[in-house]
Amino acid sequence: MRTTVGIIGAGPAGLLLARLLHKAGIDSVVLESRDRGYVEQRQRAGILEQGTADVLRAAGAGERLDREGLRHDGIELRYDRRRHRVDFPALTGGRSVTVYAQTEVCKDLIALQLKEGGPLLFEAEALAVEGAATDHPRVRFRHDGREDVLDCAYVVGCDGFWGIARTAIPAELTRVFERTYPFGWLGILADVPPSHDELVYARHDRGFALLSMRSPSVSRLYLQVPEGTDAEAWSDDEIWAELERRFETDDDWTLRRGPITQKSVTPMRSYVHEPMRHGRLFLAGDAAHIVPPTGAKGLNLAVGDVVTFARALVHQRETGSAELLDAYSRTCLRRVWQAERFSYDMTTLLHRAPGATPFEERLQLARLERIASSRAAETDLAEGYTGFPFG
Repeated sequence: MRTTVGIIGAGPAGLLLARLLHKAGIDSVVLESRDRGYVEQRQRAGILEQGTADVLRAAGAGERLDREGLRHDGIELRYDRRRHRVDFPALTGGRSVTVYAQTEVCKDLIALQLKEGGPLLFEAEALAVEGAATDHPRVRFRHDGREDVLDCAYVVGCDGFWGIARTAIPAELTRVFERTYPFGWLGILADVPPSHDELVYARHDRGFALLSMRSPSVSRLYLQVPEGTDAEAWSDDEIWAELERRFETDDDWTLRRGPITQKSVTPMRSYVHEPMRHGRLFLAGDAAHIVPPTGAKGLNLAVGDVVTFARALVHQRETGSAELLDAYSRTCLRRVWQAERFSYDMTTLLHRAPGATPFEERLQLARLERIASSRAAETDLAEGYTGFPFG
């Protein structure tokens, strides 16, 4: 097989890149190791920044997003039994975020790709990227029980942290920056309408809690738990009781309970791989960087990466200049590091570290008081949450 851009991975990054290239008249082939059902059901992020939603609309994937997505104009911070709402449009010149699950983004993009785009091969396992530093890279892959080769002008690895694309960059050329956190998130899906119409981020002496949603009838909630916690070790009643404690306020707000349909524990880490490009191999999304979920940045960072690549490739075609392609890693990493900073700030602001001292706990409360009392501090949070510019 031969194509201009070989894309490894049919998550939102790989699928959106294929769509952007198709709209620009550039051919591509997408290789995905899992089957279609798996890709359309794997639970991941659910918050789309303003820029991400705008890109999906421009790519022709906005119809169901606009019909079913939930626009949110703010979040609520809770601490010390108090509530403070951060008004995004008022602080950012009208920007907002949209609650729309990654599973739904993938369904929309898969449907468009199969209807209008180039080849999308499910159960096609990428085995290796070869010749990344040459003008003719290729991807060895296994599909329908036999090995094949995809010859490309460019390869984009959108295959996640455990994928093979990153391993094609020589170790002596790379630098890795990472931090692991001594806690995780116990997440649940519950068949009950959300107890608040916007996300609630709660800092509590017992640990962090987050109230989110998947739809007007399905709630998504999280509890900070020790690293390595088994989700099944928590009974449903224990989860609801702990959520009630951590969301407690001095007014009459109450948490709605309902049947829990799913439990899982998400580990917390920060990770950046530099560079994000080697020759004609480009990394995007989790293949290059991981953020803790507190800042809702993972999916949105992946979108920024593929938008940057698509723009650079179109620029080269139209001008003959590889300047933007050559700057890909540097351009993406500026945004990545701002998102890493924001996610780290949100994580340390709201989570109780094991062994935290009274001094550290008072600092957390002081930081939250600063956000609640200073328009400048509140604006910084709102700008980070609604998204940093692409490019």
